[in-house]
Amino acid sequence: MQDELLTSIVAGLQNGKAHDIQVIDMRKFDEAAFQYFVVCEGSSSTQVYGIANTLMKSVREEIGQQSLGVVGMENRMWIAIDYGHILVHVFLPETRQFYSLESLWEDAKITSIEDVD
Repeated sequence: MQDELLTSIVAGLQNGKAHDIQVIDMRKFDEAAFQYFVVCEGSSSTQVYGIANTLMKSVREEIGQQSLGVVGMENRMWIAIDYGHILVHVFLPETRQFYSLESLWEDAKITSIEDVD
């Protein structure tokens, strides 16, 4: 990954103990609003919330980048964090399975990131 922000996001998610991190490269799609989707999950609503907080703090401290917006912090089932050209999705497993973002963009290059435990 050559994109500094993307690298920082993946590291922040790993620091937050996110599972099954997938980087979806959307750059070949003219209609895509973002260059990348980063999708991951936590095992509980508390962990989903913690992953999102850890990510935002990590990216802010590491490269000085603030998110442009966050939605879903209240329900903690699906938190979306906007970093301009990258949109991060932190899901509960059942919510992730229901929306199945990876299958919606199956023509994109999808990179799986190894879990860090």
